[in-house]
Amino acid sequence: MQTRIKNPALLVPGAMPALMALSQAAKKGGVPSKTLDLVALRASQINGCSLCVDMHAKDAKRAGDTDERLFAVAAWREAPFFTDAERAALGLTEAATRLSDRADPVPDEVWEEAARHFDEAALGHLVLAIGLINLWNRLNASTRQVAGSVPH
Repeated sequence: MQTRIKNPALLVPGAMPALMALSQAAKKGGVPSKTLDLVALRASQINGCSLCVDMHAKDAKRAGDTDERLFAVAAWREAPFFTDAERAALGLTEAATRLSDRADPVPDEVWEEAARHFDEAALGHLVLAIGLINLWNRLNASTRQVAGSVPH
């Protein structure tokens, strides 16, 4: 695979610092970093962003997550390795990533399950993190950024 162009965040002046600042803000809201890693990995799997799947799996591994959990993220509903809060975050991630898959993009039951585990501020941070990983996925997949090309 060959990259079409550099990542647009690197081409547009001011974009990368803004996105990095937004990323840092999303991480400071009461959602465990382990959960945010799973969220980034799951959204990236759904969106087919190989760069982000590779990067976020490696980030999670470096942060101490286990292979069995990382291998099972795509089948989190059937795997016993995730907490109820992680499941709620993954459910919200899937709904917010697949907005056009249903008439009610984020059904009340998905939102309410997330709200059982995260307060309003944490939910704001979680939704922001989900939106941001979806943006990164779209930038990377559209321009065919190559997995393994981001030094970590």
